[in-house]
Amino acid sequence: MSHHTLFARRPHVGSLTLPALDSIWRNDPDGGYTASPMEDPRIEIERGQRFRFGENWARFLEAFEPRRIDAAIDSLKEMLSVTGLTGKTFVDAGSGSGLFSLAARRLGARVVSFDCDPRSVACTEELRRRYSTEDDAWRVELGSALDPEYLRTLGQYDVVYSWGVLHHTGKMWEAMDRVGLLTKQDGLLFVAIYNDQGIMSKYWRSVKRLYNRNRLLQAAMVALHVGPLYLLRIVVRFAMGKGRLERGMSLWYDMLDWLGGYPFEVATPEAVVDFYHRRGFRLEKIRTCGGHCGCNEYVFRRA
Repeated sequence: MSHHTLFARRPHVGSLTLPALDSIWRNDPDGGYTASPMEDPRIEIERGQRFRFGENWARFLEAFEPRRIDAAIDSLKEMLSVTGLTGKTFVDAGSGSGLFSLAARRLGARVVSFDCDPRSVACTEELRRRYSTEDDAWRVELGSALDPEYLRTLGQYDVVYSWGVLHHTGKMWEAMDRVGLLTKQDGLLFVAIYNDQGIMSKYWRSVKRLYNRNRLLQAAMVALHVGPLYLLRIVVRFAMGKGRLERGMSLWYDMLDWLGGYPFEVATPEAVVDFYHRRGFRLEKIRTCGGHCGCNEYVFRRA
């Protein structure tokens, strides 16, 4: 099995000293990284077509608290209905900060993390450097959920995890299909997809598009929404007994991710369940956001 490993050079995200992105995308051996062919997300960012997810994760890691690891571990144990993952394989499709890859590793799984954003890859590698140094049971790679050639190099896994990622690819249903193929027979697929709220989803899509257009509109969108969103999330999280550490994410950067997260696609729970059912998956667990904005979480078993 061939892999595009990313361990030749470790970025230090705490001070935002990252490897040269040009060398990553040119597949320059001197850059220390190799990558499967895919569209460069920097182009979409400059066009205002994509949120700077990696930069948001880098800022999140600058203020990272180790106790968030325990919150992430608890989230995996609860949704997967496990006490551990020893002897299991785990792939994190769209790893972001790398927090849930680290949580899976702490639970005993052998982990592969990948993301199409070089800065997110750097964040995952930084978290690996901090908490799992020289761990050959955790690989971090640059790759896309929309790249079939890359995905074929990965093989299949006992647990496929992709939380809040696939609806940001710009081709959500295709990405959902492709990551499903990474699941072993009798393996688990854990995905989270934005809830379809009809007209409200269309409103948020417009907000996200404006947020990414330029700095002035970004500031305007934050000013208009930060108060209601921030206060609402505080109330909801404490009402649910999760305080500030729901899924291990910080309120502020989670809110920025919501405001700016573009591309943005949504689906009803019925549509997601039917989609995977027709592909041989059985629903094991579902946790919805109660018909509001946010993600519905699904755990499927490949029959």
